[in-house]
Amino acid sequence: MRWDNLFDDLEGQLENELNAEDLDLRAEEERLRLGRLSLRQRLTAVSNGPGRSRGTRLLLVGGQTLTVRPTTFGRDWLAADLLDAGAGEPQGLVPFTAIAAVVLRPEQVTPSLEPEPEATARLVDRIGLPFVLRDLCRRRKFLEIQTALGVITGTIDRVGREHLDLAVHARGTARRAADVDHYRIIPLAQIHLVRLD
Repeated sequence: MRWDNLFDDLEGQLENELNAEDLDLRAEEERLRLGRLSLRQRLTAVSNGPGRSRGTRLLLVGGQTLTVRPTTFGRDWLAADLLDAGAGEPQGLVPFTAIAAVVLRPEQVTPSLEPEPEATARLVDRIGLPFVLRDLCRRRKFLEIQTALGVITGTIDRVGREHLDLAVHARGTARRAADVDHYRIIPLAQIHLVRLD
């Protein structure tokens, strides 16, 4: 009878140790998964989660706060509707390097940590910021570019590897030589927001 109790006790201890080892293994796998999450993945999950219509608050490195509803994610940027930017439906591009923090509401935290669903890779996922800026240059779009030095308006003349040339002119005027006040070379790393009207 005593042997039966001893074996039952040993069996219970072994089962507890196996369960603890399994829990430790799962906890370690979760820590590794979380350690591989990128800002892009978290923002993508938040933009598809609950409260999407209320938008997501971003704090930019220049101190500005934006409430955005992301529409597209590239390799190193996001395009979004600017929800608190005034009249009309302005849109903007935000480089990930310009994001100082993301302010989440309590209901957004858990969805932001969820693993990405298996999806087919899209071409836009690999497009970098210079490519998008070159397209805006080709289309001759009037832009408002926010940097640490303030807001600059104009039309992009050309985009290099890590900089762009902006023909600075007033809103509402076409990009004509007579209307261009001056030209600026802006390093892409200094861009906080590109606003399209």
